Amino acid sequence: MCYICMTDIHAIQPMMYRLGKYKKSDPMSVLVCENYPILLVMSRFGIPLGFGDKTIEEVCRDNSVDVDTFLSITNCLLDEDHAEAGNATFSIEAMMQYLHNSHDYYLQFKLPAIRRRLLDAIDCGQKDVSFAILCFFDEYAAEVQKHMLYEEQTVYPYVTALLRKEPLPKGYSIDIFSRQHDQVEAKLGELKNILIKYYPAESSNELNSVLFDIFTCEEDLASHNYIENTLFVPAVKKLEEEGARGL
Repeated sequence: MCYICMTDIHAIQPMMYRLGKYKKSDPMSVLVCENYPILLVMSRFGIPLGFGDKTIEEVCRDNSVDVDTFLSITNCLLDEDHAEAGNATFSIEAMMQYLHNSHDYYLQFKLPAIRRRLLDAIDCGQKDVSFAILCFFDEYAAEVQKHMLYEEQTVYPYVTALLRKEPLPKGYSIDIFSRQHDQVEAKLGELKNILIKYYPAESSNELNSVLFDIFTCEEDLASHNYIENTLFVPAVKKLEEEGARGL
């Protein structure tokens, strides 16, 4: 595997729980109990529950997960000290697999689940507002799919070619991805405004619950983009620089 050590990376982190850096010797159960959103990180690495008192390193080894990559992502999302997050060491291949699994989660599970819950929560008798809500959500989901398909079909094959020292497409670099890297979670703000300001639901339980899902999905997508911008993109830039020096 190709490992990259990142330095001097500064960004605003999207979520934070316990301050401090987790280590390989920390119990995985402590990490999860103190920072429950890490359950999403675990699922994208294919790490199941039921690991008892095993350490993070032991759980990762049992599940054939690169522990450095797991901890780089975990500490990047949880650690307030940006310099610490920037000193992460990880496998680019493992990082791409994590990002790919994240795409599957959004496109095949999370977004379809939110749409189903929206249909259950809204009153189809209020045709204009209900239609606007579904239109906004479908447009948003299409934007997310377009963004992630671009990564799958263009960015990851490019990075794989870099790693294998294969011929690269002329004129392409990771900077192009960075410039086109829209904040795909932004359009959700329009949908939230419609639901919060203009939708008079008779029973608020279902609608409030799906609105909560939309808020958490927005935060999770922001975390996904943060990992790409803070760890993945700079690592690929360094790989490009090393390749250029080797010519």
